[in-house]
Amino acid sequence: MPANVLHQPRVAFDAARTLVDVCAADDIFAWYGDQLAAVLGPSYQRDLLATRTELTRSQRVDIRNIETGKWRVKLEDVLRTRADIAERLHHLTQSATTRLARE
Repeated sequence: MPANVLHQPRVAFDAARTLVDVCAADDIFAWYGDQLAAVLGPSYQRDLLATRTELTRSQRVDIRNIETGKWRVKLEDVLRTRADIAERLHHLTQSATTRLARE
């Protein structure tokens, strides 16, 4: 049975965009943080909270783009060293996107 091949930069980009969207979604933020910690570790959950704080406090009009870019790089880096989590991160992104659409 052939395995799915995931393009890691695309997984990172999609995950970063979704993560920033989740930061504004009170209904799923806690769930997402727990899931992110399960996939990547607790430090990523803390970073998620820091991103949410930055998004709510910053006066910059481009803060969403800045935070998305930071996360894209961070996630690309972790996927380079831990390629085994690409599928789990991809599934988390899909689940979060579905939940966001229901809001």
